[in-house]
Formats: sequence, C-alpha cells, structure tokens
Amino acid sequence: MSEIDNDTYNRGAIEFSTPVQFLKGVGPARAEVFAGLGVHTAENLLDYFPRDWVFVPPPVKIVQLKAGEEATVIGLVESTDYQSFRRPPLFEVMLADDTDVCRIVWFHGGYLRNQIQPGQAILASGKVNLYKHQLQLTNPKFIIVDKDSPNPGEAISGAVYPAAASLTSARIKQIIRPVLEKIDTLVCEIYDKSFLKKNGLVSRMDAYRWIHQPPDEEKLAQAKRRLKYDEFFLMQLGLALRRYRNRHCCGSVKIRTGEEIDRRIRKRFPFLLTEDQESVIKEITADMCGDEPMNRLLQGDVGSGKTVVALYAALLAVANKKQATIMAPTEILASQHFLSIERYLKDSDVKRLLITGGLSGKKRKEVLEQIKSGQIDIVVGTVALLQKDIEFERLGLVIIDEQHKFGVEQRWQLRKEASPHCLVMTATPIPRTLAMTVFGDLDVSVIRHCPPGRGEVITRLVDAADRPKAYEFIRQRLVAKRQAYFVYPRITADASPSAELAAATDEWKRLSKKIFPEFSVELLHGQMPLEKKQKIMTDFRKGKIDVLVSTVVIEVGIDVPNATIMVIENAERFGLAQLHQLRGRIGRGQAKSYCLLFAALDKSGDNETASSRLDCLNRTNDGFEIAEFDLRLRGPGEIFSTRQHGLPDLKIANIIDDYELLVLARRDAFAMVETDPMLVKAEHKNIRRVLVARFGDSLGLVDIA
Repeated sequence: MSEIDNDTYNRGAIEFSTPVQFLKGVGPARAEVFAGLGVHTAENLLDYFPRDWVFVPPPVKIVQLKAGEEATVIGLVESTDYQSFRRPPLFEVMLADDTDVCRIVWFHGGYLRNQIQPGQAILASGKVNLYKHQLQLTNPKFIIVDKDSPNPGEAISGAVYPAAASLTSARIKQIIRPVLEKIDTLVCEIYDKSFLKKNGLVSRMDAYRWIHQPPDEEKLAQAKRRLKYDEFFLMQLGLALRRYRNRHCCGSVKIRTGEEIDRRIRKRFPFLLTEDQESVIKEITADMCGDEPMNRLLQGDVGSGKTVVALYAALLAVANKKQATIMAPTEILASQHFLSIERYLKDSDVKRLLITGGLSGKKRKEVLEQIKSGQIDIVVGTVALLQKDIEFERLGLVIIDEQHKFGVEQRWQLRKEASPHCLVMTATPIPRTLAMTVFGDLDVSVIRHCPPGRGEVITRLVDAADRPKAYEFIRQRLVAKRQAYFVYPRITADASPSAELAAATDEWKRLSKKIFPEFSVELLHGQMPLEKKQKIMTDFRKGKIDVLVSTVVIEVGIDVPNATIMVIENAERFGLAQLHQLRGRIGRGQAKSYCLLFAALDKSGDNETASSRLDCLNRTNDGFEIAEFDLRLRGPGEIFSTRQHGLPDLKIANIIDDYELLVLARRDAFAMVETDPMLVKAEHKNIRRVLVARFGDSLGLVDIA
C-alpha cells in the first residue's frame, strides 16, 4: 500500500503490509511499543504468536460445582481473610452468586490482600475439592471482571501473548481479533490439496485462526504443526535452492589429481594420516575434481587434524596452478594457521602470505599486486581478505575456519565472482539438527578421532577451599618444565554488578607477583597490538613463558604441545562448547594434561544450568556428545544465530523438540527443488512469493522471484 490514513482500517483496505499503527486500537504510541516487540505490519502481528494458551471450562453456577472436576465460576466477593498463622499461610475468599457460596483459598496468597476486595466481581477457574464437607477451589486462576461483561471468561482463557509494560496480553488479544476476522482476504494457501493431505496439514487460514483463537486443544495442536512445518519448509527450501544454484549455476574450477600429485603433497607431512583424515581427503578430492564447485563442511573435534586436511586441499589447488585462501576469524588464529603452513612447507616452492588488517601503505600495495598477478599461491588472513581492493588472479579454493563466527554473506563475498571450491571448517562439533539448518546447504565430512599419541586430558572442578592445593599442583608441573594457561572471562575489572568476575589484567599481576613469582608469567588479550600478541605467542611456544594469562582469545587455533595445564576462572560463566574449545588447547602432546575449572557455585537454582555444564565437561571429552548436551541445555539461538547465516528466525518451531517435523519438511523441500529448481510451476507460485518475502536477498534468491 503506497499511502494509508487513519480511515484505512474502517474502509476494510487492510493488507499484510499495512503498518500496525493503522490497525484498530493501535495508533502511534502503541505502534512504537509494538515496534519494540518486532511487530511493524499486519503480517508481523499475525506472526506474533502466543507464548501460552489457557483453556478454562465455561462458567457454571456455584450450586453446580462437583468435587474432582475442573470448573469456572463468577461471583461477588463477600469476604476475605488472610491467615498468616497457618503453615503454609493462606488467603481465603468467600464467593457468592445467586445460587450458593463457595470457598476459594490460595496458599502463600498474602500478595492478594491488596488485589481482591469485598464487593468485587471475580472469575475463578480451577479444580474443585471437598474440605470439611464444603466445596472449595484451591489456588485457581482468577481475574477481576466487570459484572456486566458479556463474556468475562475470555479475559482468562485463550491466547497469552508476550507483552510489554504498556501493552498487555489482553490488549494484544483485542487488537488482533478484528485482523483475524479478515483472515480469508489476508492469507493465501501455498500448498495444493494433495500436498496438504499427504502431510496431514490443516489450511494456512485455519492455522492462523486457531493459533490465536483455538476452539480446543486438538485444533491448537493442528495449528502449531502447520505453522511449524511452514517455518521449517521455507527455511529448507531456501537452503535447497542455494545448494542447487551452487551446484548447477556456477562454473567449477577444474582440478586434476594423480599419484604423483598425491605423493608430492604427502611428502610434506612427517606422519601417517589417520583413517578419518584419509576418508575426508578422498571426499574433498572427489568434490574438487568434479564438475560442480565443492561446498563442504568439515567438522572435527579439537585436535583432530583438520588443518592438515585443509592444507592437502590447498596444495591440490596449487598443484593445478590455482590460488587458495584460508580465512580465520581472528588475527591470532590466522597467524597460527600461517605458522603451521610454514612448518609443513619449509623449503617449498609454494608462495604463501599472511595478510591482516594492520598491513598498510606501500607494503600493502606491493602485496595486493602479488596476489592479483598470481605470484602468491596461498593467502592466509582474517576478514581483511574481504576488502574490495584484494583481487585474485585464479582463486581455486576458499577455506573458512570457524564458520560460525562469520555471516553467510561473508562466505559468499569471497566466492561471488570466481566460483571457487569452498571448504568450511569448524572445531565446534555441530549436532545433526543444526547441521540441517545453519549448514543445510553444505555436504558434511566428519573427523571423529584424534591422531594417536595424544595425552589424556583430565578435567576437575576445583572448590574455593582447594585452590591453594591446585596452585601447588600447578607449581610442580611448572618446575617439571611444563606450561600453563590461565583463562579469564574479561580483560579488566569494572564497578558493574558483575564485579565478582575475575579480570585477566588484575589476575596477571596477582599470579606473577604473589602466586608464581619464580616463573615467567605473561598477559595476552585481544586488545593488544598484533605484533605484541604474535611475540607473546611465539615466546610461549618456544617455552620462554611458563604461564600465559589470557582471555578467550586463545579459544581456537593455539597449538603448544608442552602446555599441559588449563585453568579456567569463573568457569560457570562460559558456555559448554566454549569450555570444550578452551580445554582443547591442552592435550596436544603426549603428556597427561589437566583442565582445572574454578567456579563460584552455590546451592541455588540460578547455578543449576552452570553446574550441569560443568558436570558434562567433567564426564566426557567427546565434543559431539558435549555439543548435543549444550544444544538441549541452551537452545540453538544461543549457539548459532540463524540470522547470522541468512536464515529467518524461528518464531514457533524448535529444531530440538520438532526434529521429526524438520526432517519431513527438509525431505519435501529438497524434493520440490529437484523437480522444479526455479519454482516456476503454477502450483508453486505462492510458495515462491512467500519464500522471497521471508528471506529477502539474504540467501541470494531474488533471481527466482
């Protein structure tokens, strides 16, 4: 709609795009509140699903109450009584209608003394029981009602919406009701009848109507299932289209291999590859030598040997006169990758280069010219590689490490012109549900087992009283020429309510002066200049530093086999996957290693989740088991943002609870793209329109509109 005035709604000219301000009962002030809830249009309002639904029986007269049944009554409050001497204390109301009187009690109900007063009319709904030969309702739901209201039960039953201070659930319910009356003209069906019947789905109109105004619990369940299916189906359809386009609409960089190329690459590795590495290299080689661009996710636990596999792929590209680039999320990790490559390619003719954000001036111009002219074979860097002035002559392979730290648009920015092969790596094991969503357009390879000869890693939760013993234990390891990490949740202290959190800068001073004064203790954090960070890491790797005090900047990519101690302070404040990543910095040599978790836990419920995380870490070193547990504990939004990957947020579906529905929707979506890859068939017209509206250009799908 190009122009809307305040009479728009009254004329009935409402569309999905109608600003919420012009809906009946809203106006400018409430529109601002709605905006804070993410509701801007009539369509957003329909997609603003309730957080709960209350089903109460229709009101009956008090004389009709029967013990053991659920019932709703409306009456006048005759008297109230707060009995604080009782254990537990209770608040009592005597409620009367024109047929009888009943008793209502709320245990621990002292807070109701100022809410419920004699003379008020209230509606109460709950289970009826018999107490001393008198019928009563115990701890019922209730609401104060207008005596003359025609349908007082509506105020307590039906949908319950996530509300704001100045926009109650009841008000939202009133605003959405007239929009639902026009649902027939607003909502179009996107599937044909046979599709609906095959999958047991109700119509889209019924789903919207019943999710907001469910007649009963069965129809509510049907509405939820349909709307959840739609969310999953559209997400998977977008991924399927992107996957199809990658495979069939992009020219592949031609790669060839053979025994000689394979032999020359393997000569660079002074060890035998594991069975898992061999299997993954076979999959990658087949992709790169195929007719379609590789688009593969390589996931493996910390220390499993992904870097070696990635270098094999890069050298395969170089052997075919192509360039390869490796992009990491941080300068430290990029530097670590480059140092690893340097070790393997010492005295090699392969030209390699590390490029970071600090490169500038004449030096930067020279380097960019070398990349553009094809003089550099392997370029390692951070997001600095995405800058517009960096051009490759013959880019054949893009390797992206820790993909979840990048957005999907960044991945495509490197690939948009040359259509090189793409290998995405992550040391954060991804549960199957997330692999089907966040990385649903990628083929997946897994390295499950670490190379032999790695030392055992023992994890222990250390009580505050045992901290001196832990320090002495660490001292003995340092005397034995081992090294230790101390990791803290923040760089500096402040005066905020979280001031009890340990800070790396303060603890570095304490550890170096009071705890381990006889050892070399250094500080590392992300705000340091790159040169200083690199020098500290080099000194630590060479054994010049005994204890490295750090933030999570060392979370990925740091490889120091002699470091056998990892201390994580305020461990309860870290996510489980992050704790596992940090622990992965030790146990990289043959010696036994120890991860000590210092945590401030008490018996309160607030620490229950933190305790569960630490217990899981204590119990297992299997990253895949940890990832599944973390997903159930925190939910997918906390681990991988769907928005970050160009996917729409799920408003009602849950990839954990609704996994079977996700599998069904994925099957249907990929099958549809196989038969109609551009969604041009007449029966797919509405699906195409809704898909483009939902995704926008976040997945690069506008060309199907």
